[in-house]
Amino acid sequence: MDSADLPRSGAGPVWDPEQYRRHAGPRLRPLYDLLARVPDLPSPRPRVADLGCGPGGPTALLAERWPAARITGYDLSEAMLAEARAYAGPTASGGSVDFVRADLAAWRPGLPHDLIVSNAALHWVPGHAARFPAWLGALRPGGVLAFQVPGNFTAPSHTLLDGLRASPRWRDRLGPGAGRAPVLEPAEYAEALAGPGCEADVWETTYVHVLTGEDPVLEWTKGTALRPVLTALDGDPAARDAFLAEYRDLLREAYPPGPHGTLFPFRRIFAVVRGNA
Repeated sequence: MDSADLPRSGAGPVWDPEQYRRHAGPRLRPLYDLLARVPDLPSPRPRVADLGCGPGGPTALLAERWPAARITGYDLSEAMLAEARAYAGPTASGGSVDFVRADLAAWRPGLPHDLIVSNAALHWVPGHAARFPAWLGALRPGGVLAFQVPGNFTAPSHTLLDGLRASPRWRDRLGPGAGRAPVLEPAEYAEALAGPGCEADVWETTYVHVLTGEDPVLEWTKGTALRPVLTALDGDPAARDAFLAEYRDLLREAYPPGPHGTLFPFRRIFAVVRGNA
């Protein structure tokens, strides 16, 4: 769900798949990097859960990597699932892809899994680290839990947004909350994922995206971090436009365009954990 990406818990914001896909390339790059560190899975026809599947493109990458897998993508957003179902069906190597509506805050694996993966979604799930033991316990011997979450919540794109929401003009209507659950630091994830027989690989990467077009950081956040605000102001175009104008001006100062585009540093935190083989 980059984060930075898509909320998957509670009533939450309304999502716009088209807006989210406008930066599909930069958003998918962390998933490629995450999957590159996933080791061989224990079954030749692995069962895979994609937590926070969004509009389905990331799930399709899983099917490319494991074409014989039985993959289920889970998401709370009906708009995202409507897009994702275009990828549903059998695969050429005897696998399958389907999609199910689910709240990740309450999701529990009903069957043993070879891989549970989440791409930029868990930062919208309060207390997600408390769910790790149940998810790890649902893995087959040698199975893998792999996820990445954005770690850029102290970046200007987010601190300026939080500050604007808490300003006198907007706080009564929007509140100071960011609408997302805190993420842990890499060492904290490593500790939370440690256990007998588990091999945890945790790391972080800061991508420096080169964005183009008019107000590209604003356009990026319209697909992700701004969704709670846009949802709250839905039905009041004047208020929505006023908020976006204020936020746009702050972003223009924080992320000035250069000769080749606008540089947008984006930190992400990754974890790949192999269960007891």
